[in-house]
Parts: sequence; structure tokens; C-alpha cells
Amino acid sequence: MDLINLTIHELRDLIRNREVSSEEIVKSFFSRIEEVEDKVGSFITLTKEKALEDARRIDKKIKEDITSLSDLAGIPVGIKDNIVTEGIKTTCGSRILENFIPPYDATVVKKLKLNGAIIVGKTNMDEFAMGSSTENSTFKITKNPWDLNRVPGGSSGGSAAAVSASEVPYALGSSTGGSIRQPAAFCGVVGLKPTYGLVSRYGLVAFASSFDQIGPLTKDVEDCAIVLNSIVGFDKKDSTSVDNDSIDYTKALIKDIRGLKIALPKEYFDNRIDSKIKEKVLDAVKTLEKLGAKIDYVSLPHTEYALATYYTLASSEASSNLAKFDGVRYGKRAKNYNGVEELIVKTRTEGFGDEVKRRIMIGTYFLSSSHYSEYYKKAQKVRTLIIRDFEKVFNEFDVIISPTTPTLPYKIGEKKEKFISMYLSDILTVSANIAGIPAITIPCSYIDDLPVGMQILGKAFGEEDILSVAYTYEKNSNFQRRAPKIKEGIKNGI
Repeated sequence: MDLINLTIHELRDLIRNREVSSEEIVKSFFSRIEEVEDKVGSFITLTKEKALEDARRIDKKIKEDITSLSDLAGIPVGIKDNIVTEGIKTTCGSRILENFIPPYDATVVKKLKLNGAIIVGKTNMDEFAMGSSTENSTFKITKNPWDLNRVPGGSSGGSAAAVSASEVPYALGSSTGGSIRQPAAFCGVVGLKPTYGLVSRYGLVAFASSFDQIGPLTKDVEDCAIVLNSIVGFDKKDSTSVDNDSIDYTKALIKDIRGLKIALPKEYFDNRIDSKIKEKVLDAVKTLEKLGAKIDYVSLPHTEYALATYYTLASSEASSNLAKFDGVRYGKRAKNYNGVEELIVKTRTEGFGDEVKRRIMIGTYFLSSSHYSEYYKKAQKVRTLIIRDFEKVFNEFDVIISPTTPTLPYKIGEKKEKFISMYLSDILTVSANIAGIPAITIPCSYIDDLPVGMQILGKAFGEEDILSVAYTYEKNSNFQRRAPKIKEGIKNGI
């Protein structure tokens, strides 16, 4: 039986019908990992022996009482390497945490374990989630399974590539400015950034605390709802988390959007977006219109300031959050130093990569007393204006739809030294993080055999609305569940 191309709910049904064991499922996925991992490079750490041990334990529970099993019991998952895992290395894709083994689990990991999920490894990422291509990892460059010469997106590129390449049926990623949706779109999978506060951030290594959010990457929308059910909820260890875990998101999976009001922001369809991508997304919108949705164009007038606002605030928060990596408390410590100051300077110089250093320096500049009002304070005011733009639209509409990315996946190395061009990759996703609202991307077409993502945004805690629209489109289109044929990519220097 070909298990690796099945979804969570299909694997769940096989387990419940006693047609397959968790151990068989885990072995199938590790066979796939051994087959393609050298080409794709999705993982930093693999935990095969522990995963098989956990699978056998789940199989024993199944024999005793199958009725109490959760939807995720016995099914493998990949975890982005900035989400801490007890006893498993959590590197954040950085040399400064190269050998860091956390003594505790993040809340989302604890929840997955309680639901019987099997962790198969930690996925590759841009260092400290700073990047849009997964080229900024200290350890390797992950390749896009659809074309190994191209990037998978970032910073959750390892998670997206692992799901796309069928190395795992689902994975967890994190989003600060689009780091779940952008790689999901590039790799042709479903990616959800939940409302800020819906999922606990306890145990997520902070990049920019007021933007960061953990979310799922899956093969289809139903799987996305299943994983969301398992990771939401109030956590006393995260003061920003909310008590909203009584909702069953799988109940939002209905194929009826008659009368639903969809807004198309004209700023998200301007000349910065690839015309072919716009065309494909508008074709998808026409499908939704035929199914009964009402469509109209709107304006989000402060969108043009979103990218500058994001990089001002996120870099400022990063410069503060990363101050704790100093060689004194934990992580890498430089050798051969004279005094504490030299220890800190040497540790950070040797431990951080170029992109992380760049953003720390930019953020420190914005927070300096002579520039605070000119940049940081002004960016906070613009953030409020962007939030009000969304509130105004959501007073009249149920969801907003746009392309997820302005371009198709680009070639490895194409934008590595073009920082501004790289930053523009997130132009359509950062606003949802600025406003803290939920957003999902689903595949809506292919151009030259490369996936195109459609982004659906909702009001705060409006996950049911965006899942409903995504599910309806998925069930009325033929762009889902395509699997890439993994061929040879570039070999030199990677």
C-alpha cells in the first residue's frame, strides 16, 4: 500500500480500521526520507529510532482501546527547528545553537504528543526564521521538490518541502511575516497562519514576538483543520494566548459559500505581481463566484507601507530577542577570549550568519534613542492604520482573497545577495502578521509545472470562514494533491 501520498485523515481511517499499524506508516515515511532527502534536504535532525519506539507504543494502545484515539495518533510529523523539543536538538538553523538540546517541549509539541503524534525530525529553516528562501540556514539549502534548482520559500521551507515531497504527511512551521504561507505556496501545499494568540508561542524561539505564530502545513484543507484542533488553546505560559479551544474547526469544512462576501484588494493585484499568477488567482475567484460567493474590489490604502512597517518593527524586536545569545547562558561559547565583552563579541560574531547580523544591526539602529521616534514609533502608528484598513473591509466582507506570492519560486542563488528583492517576496503576506489576523494559502493552479498559491484572509479568530472557503474551492477544483516528480537539481556548491 502506498502510504506516503495519503493525508492525515486517510491514514487515520486506515489505523482505525486496523488495516495498517503506526509502525508500518512510520517505516514507510522513513523509506521515503531515505529515498529523497539527499536531493531535497528538508531535515536538520531525524529521530528514526525514537519515532519507531513511539509508533510501537501507539500500536499497543490501539490494541487495548481504539475508541479513545485522536485523529493524529500514530501519524508522523515534522517540526520546524525553532520549536523546542525535549531531548531533540533545536538549532534554529544557526551555528550559535548548533548543539542545543532543550530540557522541555514547546506547548504545541506537548499537545501533539498528548494526541499521539510521532515526531520524525526537525525541519530546516532560515536562521532564526530570517529569510524567504531557506538559503540562510547554517546547515544546508533546502530545494523545492517541484524543481530542485529552485528555492522552497522560507523560512519554513524545510517543513513545506517535507510535506510536498511526501517525507511527512504534515509539519509545523512558524510565521513572522509569511513564513508558513510563502513556502507552502512555492511547494504546492496548504499552509495556515492562525490568529495571533490562538496558538501558544511558548517554546517557539522568538524572532519578533508581536508577529510570531505557529501553524500547520498539510496536504489538504481537512488535514489543516485537524491539526489546528490539536494545537489551539489557552496556555498560562503564554500571556498572549486566548481561551478559544472549544471550536471544532473540522465542522467548518462545508461546501456551501452561497452569499459569502469576498473582497479583492486592488493593491494586492497591482503591477508588482506576476500577471500569470494574478490571472490564475482570478480564475479561482470566478470558481467561487459561480458557487454563490459575491465578489467586489476594495482598497487597503496603507498596504504600500506594510513591508517597511514590518521590517522596522520585526528587526527591532529581533535585536532585542536575540540579545540573550551571548555565550554566557547557553548555546555556543567562543574560545580564547579576554573578558566578558570579548566573549560576547566573539560568540555572536562566530555564531550568527550574515542575515541575522544585518537585521540585528538594523533593529538596533531603529531602537537607538536618536532614531526611535523617527522609525520605531512611527512604524507602530502605521501598524494601527493597517489594522484599521482590515477592520473597515471586514465590516462589509467575510474574507479577502489575493495571490500568496508575487512571483513563482525563483532559482537558488538568484536573490541571495539582493536583500530588498528577497524582502519583497513577503509583500503579500506581511500585512496579516502586522494585523494579527488569520490567513491560509492553498494551491490554485500551476504555471510551467510550478505551483501557484491563493491566499484567503479572515477577520481575527475567523479561521472557520477561511477554512470553509478554502475547503469549498478545494472540492470544486482539480489542483489539489498533485505530487512533484523529484528529479536531479544543481549539485555544485550546495
